Amino acid sequence: MKRLFYLVDSIDSVDEISDDLHEHGVTDWRFHIVSKDEAGLFKHHLHSASVLDRTDLPRFVERGVLIGTLAGVLVVGSLSLIVGLNLPMAVWIALFAFSVVAGGWLAGFGGIQSENYRIRPFHDDIEAGKYLVMVDVPKQDEKETKRLMALRHPEAVLQGEDSSFNNPFAGSSLQRKAKAQ
Repeated sequence: MKRLFYLVDSIDSVDEISDDLHEHGVTDWRFHIVSKDEAGLFKHHLHSASVLDRTDLPRFVERGVLIGTLAGVLVVGSLSLIVGLNLPMAVWIALFAFSVVAGGWLAGFGGIQSENYRIRPFHDDIEAGKYLVMVDVPKQDEKETKRLMALRHPEAVLQGEDSSFNNPFAGSSLQRKAKAQ
């Protein structure tokens, strides 16, 4: 799946884009809008980006779970092998599970406070009142979606594309195109 990023100046254009994408089979689950004007999105019945799309919560939690897993393996492994504590297997499993859950939970605090790494390049535009339209398309539909947007909505400028899946340890691989003047 690819995520296409478009910047649009007016909510009426976003409304028309939403209608066209829905006509072409793009559901609300694959179409997200980031805007300062949440009330306007609600009023126009447009699908606003969720907290999972706006923040780095999923990516940070994934990192935390991976780090917690590593810590669990090291701590539980060293306690059981090196120290030689003779405890029931359920205790070792509980200690390991605790470290995994604690890692994800603690990392989530950082993620909920951080802007999503994919929308960070558009922060200034969003603050200036523009609408960031993110469309997730299967690779086989990518050309058709780009063609639809170019023909029917020339005001929506393709700003970049990226994978729709998170990589917990990578920064943004989004290649933002030059800003339109």
